[in-house]
Amino acid sequence: MSDLDFYAHVATRCDVLGVGVGAGPDAWEAAVGRDYFDDRGAGLLRRDYGLLEVSFSDEEGTPCFGISVQVHRLLHGLPVPSSLEGESGTYGAFAPRVRFVELRDTILALGRSVEPEDLAGDIHRYRVVESGARIFVVDDPDPYGDGDDGDAEADGDPDQVRLHRAGDVWALSVHRGWVGD
Repeated sequence: MSDLDFYAHVATRCDVLGVGVGAGPDAWEAAVGRDYFDDRGAGLLRRDYGLLEVSFSDEEGTPCFGISVQVHRLLHGLPVPSSLEGESGTYGAFAPRVRFVELRDTILALGRSVEPEDLAGDIHRYRVVESGARIFVVDDPDPYGDGDDGDAEADGDPDQVRLHRAGDVWALSVHRGWVGD
């Protein structure tokens, strides 16, 4: 399986390696691994795995209410949990970016539908109808119009990749209130 299969699975099934909204922190650790950072604040616990973030109430053993796959972080070299990537991982190597049209086509091939939800602003939001998951897509890589879109190629460094391109998936999100909405 590929990284694109992972993103499509999260968008259509609303889980990661069999754990999803409603699972407690111990279940997430057992499935995804122990290589994470817990960020506590304002009554919340955000478990950060690099590519993946899982949100809980800060109470002991409280179930997950949100899953976020921060695809844009891969351009900056942030880690993918070993349970997902590499020789021992389920999905192999992860590319630094994923194009929305490829993800949408993969989701459609699974018999699901994707519809636009909010096309205003620099990041567009799409909804996977059957699951309620949201897909956030870059529309304007230079929202401030100052030429600072991370395009090192245009700055004369061909060894660097453009950070953000229109049509790149920024993130995927699953929230307790959206699942099956």
